[in-house]
Amino acid sequence: MLTILKTMVAQIDVLETMSPIEFLSFRSFLANASGFQSWQFRELEFLLGSKNPRAIERYAEGSAERAAIDRRFAAPTIWDSFLRFLASLGHPVPKELLARDVTQPIAEHAQLQEVLISIYRAQKPEASLCELLVDFDEGVQEWRYRHVKMVERTIGFKPGTGGSSGAEYLRTTLFRPFFPDLWAIRSRL
Repeated sequence: MLTILKTMVAQIDVLETMSPIEFLSFRSFLANASGFQSWQFRELEFLLGSKNPRAIERYAEGSAERAAIDRRFAAPTIWDSFLRFLASLGHPVPKELLARDVTQPIAEHAQLQEVLISIYRAQKPEASLCELLVDFDEGVQEWRYRHVKMVERTIGFKPGTGGSSGAEYLRTTLFRPFFPDLWAIRSRL
């Protein structure tokens, strides 16, 4: 997955070789190829824990896309599965996190951070999995940043092809980690 993400980031290098005029010559052909409209991208965001119920409304009731997004919205995230995995190994994951409403945002949790710190300090194998989650999270953030800069470079602050405010909207997605506890503990290790 990390290799795919790095490939996506590298593709932006190619797009940045185009001038704004060159990009605009085919922009209209993108039609509904926007990530803002992509049900697959919304599913990925939901899987990672970024669940916005308004995103569901963009898809027609009864459509296959809407059904897939509805299912993913109600399903546990990767983070929820990770916490269950840690608990299955005997780590004292707070019970309220194991029973949380998976449709709600993932928030920092001080007690969980203590568990994660103990995993790192004891050099448990689970720390490697934590680092893979951080790698992935960082990769998505890198892709988002490069995407924003590419959009600003090619179309400035015009509206996005999917009906969003374009670069203005994309900027709101920056620096929002999917796994905030793994970032919060960095200064305490």
